[in-house]
Amino acid sequence: MKIVAICGVGMGTSGILKVNAERVLDRLGIDAEVTASDIGSIDQAASNAQIVLTSPELVERIGKTNADVIVVNNYFDLEELEQKLDEALG
Repeated sequence: MKIVAICGVGMGTSGILKVNAERVLDRLGIDAEVTASDIGSIDQAASNAQIVLTSPELVERIGKTNADVIVVNNYFDLEELEQKLDEALG
């Protein structure tokens, strides 16, 4: 399974979201490849992803994708992330 964390530039917040998603997936016992990317590379980054993680302000810029788009309000809230990933993958 492939999961892509998206932010505006692909360095800061997507990196935080990537690390926290890996922690949550480990808790859930789910094996997945998590990558971080910028919104400008979304077409390529999410071409074979099952899930895209992003912030509310970037959702409209993602465009058409076959991946499930999960909006994360607080990148540091592992409980929020766990709940949303569990719902999407459960």
